Amino acid sequence: MFEQAFKNIDDVLWKEAGCASELDYTEQTSWLLFLKYLDALEGEKAMEAELSGKAYEFILAEPYRWERWAAPKNADGKIDHNTALSGDDLREFVDHTLFPYLRGFKQRASGPNTIEYKIGEIFGEIKNKIHSGYNLREIIDHIDELRFQSQNEKHELSHLYEAKIKNMGNAGRNGGEYYTPRPLIRAIIQVVQPRIGERIYDGAVGSAGFLCEAFSYLTSRPGLTTSDLDTLQKRTFHGKEKKSLAYVIAIMNMILHGIEAPNIIHTNTLSENIADIQERDRYDVVLANPPFGGKERKEVQQNFPIKTGETAFLFLQHFIKILRAGGRAGIVIKNTFLSNTDNASVSLRKLLLESCNLHTVLDLPGGTFQGAGVKTVVLFFEKGAPTRKVWFYQLNPGRNMGKTNPLNDDDLADFLTQQQTFADSPQSWSIDAASIDQSTFDLSVKNPNNGEEVALRSPEDILDEIAALDAESADVLATIRGLL
Repeated sequence: MFEQAFKNIDDVLWKEAGCASELDYTEQTSWLLFLKYLDALEGEKAMEAELSGKAYEFILAEPYRWERWAAPKNADGKIDHNTALSGDDLREFVDHTLFPYLRGFKQRASGPNTIEYKIGEIFGEIKNKIHSGYNLREIIDHIDELRFQSQNEKHELSHLYEAKIKNMGNAGRNGGEYYTPRPLIRAIIQVVQPRIGERIYDGAVGSAGFLCEAFSYLTSRPGLTTSDLDTLQKRTFHGKEKKSLAYVIAIMNMILHGIEAPNIIHTNTLSENIADIQERDRYDVVLANPPFGGKERKEVQQNFPIKTGETAFLFLQHFIKILRAGGRAGIVIKNTFLSNTDNASVSLRKLLLESCNLHTVLDLPGGTFQGAGVKTVVLFFEKGAPTRKVWFYQLNPGRNMGKTNPLNDDDLADFLTQQQTFADSPQSWSIDAASIDQSTFDLSVKNPNNGEEVALRSPEDILDEIAALDAESADVLATIRGLL
């Protein structure tokens, strides 16, 4: 039933002039799903309060509750279309009454970690793009069919929502920022092994795939207590996201996975000066796939000791700084990070090797990220002690990766087995840190078992490095001229 409802919603959105892509489809489905979920949550809490003889104070005032404006019911429990808004009346109410009311929650909320604050944040960042009130009525009718009562229903809805996010990831060149393959995330989490009581962070949260999978991993642990579950709900998962659409999707995705008031902040992580990070700001675990290929402005670069325009390199500095001593990380990054010869790349590799134990590098095949042609690696490290030995694993699923042949859990099974003992195999080997060239700190993936250097660089990567070196030279020349 759920799958058909989602398909019906997409069919209506396809006819809507204001929605042009999978990104729009997911965004518009998200805010409606959120309000339907909120109605179900409030109904559940009101019933619990009534059974215990207490009064429940609703978050939303009555005119703004789903059952009042979106889906008023008749005696048979079906939508009463005689009283339900439709057409221009519905669109006017949503755009000029409902959204302004919901945006106001950000100012009225008691704090940023409350669901009231999230309501204000979400509706302050998006707008209704369904311009036809009749299309909106049809979509609302489909959304109203969905139920959030049982764990099975929530589980199925979360899977369907993940499928929508995956379709977004396939929709364009920048799809990787919305969707990291879930088998890869699960493998990263199994290596890092977060524990209950630890604070887990993703500063480039995207659709919150890392946090959702970490929540699933931890809630599947045996013998969880009520206190453990409360810790997982309120004090474990933290994230930051710059882009409005990704922020909204992250909140909805975490809610559907069972986290009622996600600790996601809508902010540009890189706008924060890492010199200001204090011990209280640090995390035990960092899991992330920061955006790569971005070019950051000079004023953003001033927040970091190693100046570079490459977004992912700035994020890596942020992640190293924000980890507590003994903290662990699994970070996806372009494989050219391991071999680039520009000053920023060399300095960042030096920082990583000297301040952290980079124990594992997972080399991923091309096509791992659908819609993004770059090759990537995963860096696994622990902060607080220098690197002594690096174990490399070259993942080779034995087929071309793509939309029809995506990465799966079985592809990563051998990696997970070998990584436990850092075993040598045809796909894996180790290098001593003492053997790393101290002038370049080159970490290129060179499998000694086949004599092949895997970290081949594309013309685009080479041109990017030339541009970075040119910019660096221009800065030096400008400095010299200023001294003359």
